[in-house]
Amino acid sequence: MKALHAALCVEEVEVTVKELRAALERAGITLPSLRIDPASLAREASCPRVEWVGCSIATRLAAALR
Repeated sequence: MKALHAALCVEEVEVTVKELRAALERAGITLPSLRIDPASLAREASCPRVEWVGCSIATRLAAALR
């Protein structure tokens, strides 16, 4: 049961990353480092999260949302 739950969580966050990447692209923002955080997948009870590495996202998002 835990394995199925973990697989569903991973699938959900993969969709989230894809949708977020598409929304950011529409706003003119490209984040090549947008991905699932590999450390969050390594846990026994996987609860994946999205990671944005090496970018100044706050400034770019603020400009795009204005």
